[in-house]
Amino acid sequence: MMDKADPAQKLYNKMRLWEFPDQYVVEPTDGSSGSFLAISRLDGSTSHIDLRSKRWSSLGVHCQPISGWGGAEAGSMLCFSVSRFSVKLTELFFSPNQVGWVRHGGDGMEEKEKGGEWKKRDREENSGLVDTKMNWLLMFESFCSMLGLNLNSNRNSRSKLGFALKLHERLMKLDCENEQILLIGSPREEDQLHQTEIEVTSLKVFPCDHSLKSSPEEQKKMEAEFSRLLNVAERTPGLYFSYDVNITLSAQRLHDLGDESKLLPLWRQADPRFLWNNYMMEVLIDNKLDPYLLPVMQGSFNTFQAAIGKDILDVALIARRCTRRTGTRMWRRGADSDGFVANFVESEQIIQLNGYTASFVQVRGSIPLLWDQIVDLTYKPKFEIVRPDEAPRVAERHFLDLRKKYGNVLAVDLVNTHGGEGRLCEKFGQAVEPIASDDLRYLHFDFHKICGHVHFERLSILYDQIEDFLIKSRYLLLNDKGEKLEGQVGIVRTNCVDCLDRTNVTQSMIARKMLEFQLQRLGVFDADETISKHPNFDDSFKVLWANHGDDISIQYSGTPALKGDFVRCGQRTIHGILKDGWNALMRYYLNNFCDGTKQDATDLVQGHYIVSVSRSMTPTAQKDGIEAIASFPLALALIMTGFFFATMSLRRVRYDMWNLLFSIMWASMSLAIAAFVRANGRVFCNRPRLHQPRR
Repeated sequence: MMDKADPAQKLYNKMRLWEFPDQYVVEPTDGSSGSFLAISRLDGSTSHIDLRSKRWSSLGVHCQPISGWGGAEAGSMLCFSVSRFSVKLTELFFSPNQVGWVRHGGDGMEEKEKGGEWKKRDREENSGLVDTKMNWLLMFESFCSMLGLNLNSNRNSRSKLGFALKLHERLMKLDCENEQILLIGSPREEDQLHQTEIEVTSLKVFPCDHSLKSSPEEQKKMEAEFSRLLNVAERTPGLYFSYDVNITLSAQRLHDLGDESKLLPLWRQADPRFLWNNYMMEVLIDNKLDPYLLPVMQGSFNTFQAAIGKDILDVALIARRCTRRTGTRMWRRGADSDGFVANFVESEQIIQLNGYTASFVQVRGSIPLLWDQIVDLTYKPKFEIVRPDEAPRVAERHFLDLRKKYGNVLAVDLVNTHGGEGRLCEKFGQAVEPIASDDLRYLHFDFHKICGHVHFERLSILYDQIEDFLIKSRYLLLNDKGEKLEGQVGIVRTNCVDCLDRTNVTQSMIARKMLEFQLQRLGVFDADETISKHPNFDDSFKVLWANHGDDISIQYSGTPALKGDFVRCGQRTIHGILKDGWNALMRYYLNNFCDGTKQDATDLVQGHYIVSVSRSMTPTAQKDGIEAIASFPLALALIMTGFFFATMSLRRVRYDMWNLLFSIMWASMSLAIAAFVRANGRVFCNRPRLHQPRR
């Protein structure tokens, strides 16, 4: 039996971090009665203190607001912050029966009611940039005051489920340096804002390493390496958190959550698959610091609003990235022996209309076999299937887990039938065949052969083959009272090789069809009406899924998704093809020369590599042999130098025939170095050193 949490014990949503010479002190500033938390800069140990009467600012102690404490890792602690707000548009939802908007334009305050026209408000205020380092909630409250919004005016309003978590009667949408931040507020008995979902705009690692002053030089060197990796982890994109709602659960799982589970702290409610800081919170959990335990999810959150006739439709799209086998594109492929796959992402599309809420979930993930594609300086490294005899067991574990969590499964495989992809496709089909049943189907669709590079409308061929499964699997539908009318009982699992480009085009097609089903069910669309008949709605939907694909791709490959012009515009364009070429080159560069270090940083923060006393005095991976001298920049410089002198000598042949010999000598040296680099390509790439992938 799970212990119940004290419902009154909430996460601290306002904090300040004080930096003392010997410790960090986290001060809750949300009006709660919680004691201060001290973190030792010597060894990272924590303790509660009560020093409220001290006025540290007058003593010159550095202080800064923070949005949350992500946990501890490798003698450091990780904090989140949200800063530099640029207000673009404000939309306020007032009650279930009446929807209105308020915007702050260059000419002052304007407002309109549902179906009405924009008109000037009596009270006008200056608009502009809100640029502040203060806590984001304080900024939000002051901005509401600027709008003339009385936060106490809706005491008895009932909250509504919507967007990714819950779409409440009040929502403020901000752009934060091109990052979307949603500050969601809903009145409760105390009339305070409590529902928030925020995208992390910056991470900061605070070292607790004062004990290193008396450590050996070798130990300091190792700690410096770990510190460098944590600095890389600070640039992790697509992190979200909420102070009040479990954002790791889909709307259906959130609705089905039992009463006892709802009383637990958020970190105990969270799905561990999507809990990005699960490992880093272990120290906080051991010390029973529930008010500081802020669950963080990596993924994506995009939303838009559209008018269809007299109806206002809110659409949100959420991605939740699994942390079981997380990492970079080339260093995390396939599955592990437990069936957890690389680049596993749950995508949930949620709509809200006239109080009704509908949700549809689909997933993507790497082919569930033991396989690698280790970079070796070639554009497309060879696929290597590891221990092929274990393929059926690994696939069975993977699909068993999916059936437990989602119900029936339809696996759509989009890879080619020839070359290296063909071997993966064949092995995948063979592994699924023994376990195929009424609740598990496998369907192969050769995307490139059927659709080529421009004819993506031929995905209708795929849809015709899966339509019956989609109709039977259905979707979550809640009425205006929050009652469940029907639920989703099956999932479509889509994959290509990377589970990025082809997969996103296919998932957007499926999501479009399901959205049309939902709107027909709600009476907004006629039986034969489609999204394409509403140009503005259609454009917003395309952009929604294009941004979704870009976010997922950036997290896995480092670049936006390819084929994004079709998702965004509905057709292939010259600009899109050129952009794909550039992104493909960037992927090559990142995969070969950057992602090894990024993978180490990921493994460190996710706990796939544990820093221990026995390891701390030993280098993580000693370089020897060719690897000790291998340097691609040096090799490239030598090759270019050789060709330069070969060209110069060749131009002087007419003055002295000896220059021909020199030209041949320099050219031969360049070719020999190039051949050596090509033959030992893996050694010259940037490879992970902490948690070695299997071979």
